Amino acid sequence: MNGKRNRPVAGPIDKKENAFTLFQLLPNVLTILAICAGLSAIRFGVQGNYTLAVQLVMVACILDGIDGRIARLLGVDSKMGAELDSLADFLNFGVAPPLIIYFWGLQDIPSTAWIFVLIFSVCCVMRLARFNVGSKSEDVAQQSPQEKAYFEGVPAPAGALLVMLPMYLSFAFADASLLPGSVICIYMVFIGLLLISRIPTWSFKTTKISRGNVKFFLVGVACAGAVVLTFAWISLIVLCLGYVVTVIWAWLEKGLQSKH
Repeated sequence: MNGKRNRPVAGPIDKKENAFTLFQLLPNVLTILAICAGLSAIRFGVQGNYTLAVQLVMVACILDGIDGRIARLLGVDSKMGAELDSLADFLNFGVAPPLIIYFWGLQDIPSTAWIFVLIFSVCCVMRLARFNVGSKSEDVAQQSPQEKAYFEGVPAPAGALLVMLPMYLSFAFADASLLPGSVICIYMVFIGLLLISRIPTWSFKTTKISRGNVKFFLVGVACAGAVVLTFAWISLIVLCLGYVVTVIWAWLEKGLQSKH
């Protein structure tokens, strides 16, 4: 997720060339599209189209996950691309989700709720700043593969997905819309604290699939995609709960490794 920025991200802009192919510009184009998705999500949240707003945040998450990988494949990494990606992450994951939640379910306590929106956004930007500094540190290059398998704290895209869980519940179950604003505010701060915490979370980019299991993995992805398209909100609820389980598991596993 957010951990992809330990490589400079998308963009040949700072390379000494006079012209670029469309494929070379593709990573930066995807990052710009992610920014457009995040801004549009805020717009539709203001207008009350919350379903579309949440869907656009999901689109931004997907684009955020592939732009850097495409940049590496094409060999067009750049410092400008890295900065652009970081700004996009803050907009899409630190600004759009809490604003959408604010317009959706916190209008009964607007002044108080705004404080919690600010807290979440500040936690997100601090998490991104800490990651950017850490990814440029010399210690990162000296980390073992086992150490690289973990992030510190919940990545920003995962935090954005988790913080909107009350909305998924309301879309899937009508009774969940009765959640009081105070509960939503407390939950938002809790997710924000997870972003800046030192809790180890798995970096799924280090996960490898054996050759013999590739076919099963692809079939599983196809089935998961079909389920998401058919039961979108239930799938997102299960995904959030599953991610929480992986966080707890990684925390316990890292604790056992440190003891040994």
